[in-house]
Amino acid sequence: MVGVTPVAPQEGGSAPPAGQKATGRATILGILAALSGLMFGLDTGVVAGALPFMAVDFHAGPVLQGWIVSSMMAGAAFGAMFAGRISVSFGRTGAMLGAGIFFLIGTLFCAFAPDVGVMIVGRVLLGLAVGVAAFAAPLYISEITVESARGAMISFYQLMVSLGIFLAFISDSFLSSGGHWRWMLGIMALPAILFLIVVLILPQSPRWLMMRGDTERARTVLRVLRSDEEVAEAELADIHSRLSKSSDAGFGLFRSNRHFRRSVFLGIMLQIMQQLSGINALLYYAPRVFEAAHFGVNASVWATTLVGLTNMVFTGVAIMSADRWGRRPLLLASCAIVGGALVGVSTVLAYGGESVTASFLLCGFILLFVAGFAIGEGPLVWALCSEVQPTRGRDFGIGCSTVTNWVANWVISSIFPLMMLVMGASGTFVLFAVFNGIFLLITLGFVPETKGTSLEQIEANLFAGVSLRHLGEQREHEQ
Repeated sequence: MVGVTPVAPQEGGSAPPAGQKATGRATILGILAALSGLMFGLDTGVVAGALPFMAVDFHAGPVLQGWIVSSMMAGAAFGAMFAGRISVSFGRTGAMLGAGIFFLIGTLFCAFAPDVGVMIVGRVLLGLAVGVAAFAAPLYISEITVESARGAMISFYQLMVSLGIFLAFISDSFLSSGGHWRWMLGIMALPAILFLIVVLILPQSPRWLMMRGDTERARTVLRVLRSDEEVAEAELADIHSRLSKSSDAGFGLFRSNRHFRRSVFLGIMLQIMQQLSGINALLYYAPRVFEAAHFGVNASVWATTLVGLTNMVFTGVAIMSADRWGRRPLLLASCAIVGGALVGVSTVLAYGGESVTASFLLCGFILLFVAGFAIGEGPLVWALCSEVQPTRGRDFGIGCSTVTNWVANWVISSIFPLMMLVMGASGTFVLFAVFNGIFLLITLGFVPETKGTSLEQIEANLFAGVSLRHLGEQREHEQ
């Protein structure tokens, strides 16, 4: 892990000691919070295997299938709109608890759905849970973790998403031979119950407690999370200094402070580009993509499982590398790999024919695409969106970027089946390759390197007018 360069103490507080290391307790609590990502991944991945069988039972064409898939994204966008308010009122753990309840209820609706209408209602409920959890969990993890481990810990949330997708694909693969789509959906109730139990033991975020004026509870939690009392007191003073600098928060801060608007727009831009990478279109409809390459139905499901495994393994690579190599190098490499792989996918689909060689090439390019996404565009976008928002505006800023993520996700998942029909599989993936090229340029021009920099230092740079590209630099600012 990279140590932290000392920074000048802030008014009313002092900078945390350099070289601060994550404690085992903070790491364990961060991992437990990241289990919300497991639920996210399970509900994302399970529909890929269940959809072909649901389509037959419910006589659903491409448009209706798009609604079944995208209804969860619509619910997630709606949930994310209110996630910030929920998180402010009930805390990050309270938001995750509510999400766990909706995970369980939505799972039961889907498993026992008698028709498409009830299925869509269940998917919307799952979406509400995902929207709130995807907001609260990375935020919670960023607030309890020291800067030397923050990138890895927030990326661990994405690893849990990847693990959930992989486990869902494995489950789908074993159940696909009998077409047991209700079991595919219903088995998700078990991890939902586990997640509910886990959330009950998580302490509230010390930053949220400070925002509520509960300094003593914040001090108690920080002493549990940090290596010693001196470190905890220094961080407590720094949080207090940041909170006391402005009476504005949330939308009020957004309206009155142009520097905060910059960080909000950066988060929105990152989330749009993540969705335009094409990853979720592939994950939701992977069996259809493989069938377009003349894989059989069962072979397509197993090939999709290999996609999930690749996603999980290379997300692990991102976790090990985020705080060593930095966010920007990984994100730039990710954009280049994904764009190149998509060009390969498009070429094989257009000119490969039905040969065995073409099928293996397609599978290889798709796996390269997923690996490229998993090392950067997937986990690091969530990390950056959590890191660049100031304390008083963090709920609002992350809320805006999370809503954007789900709206873009909903739009793409809704129109992807029609894109495949109108543009063909080859044309569709060329378009996604172009978007990845744009993402690379945006990263070069606007995305900061935040490894080893405290949230308070990033905030100080933001409000001092430092360019977005340089927000992660260690600087001294006049108070």
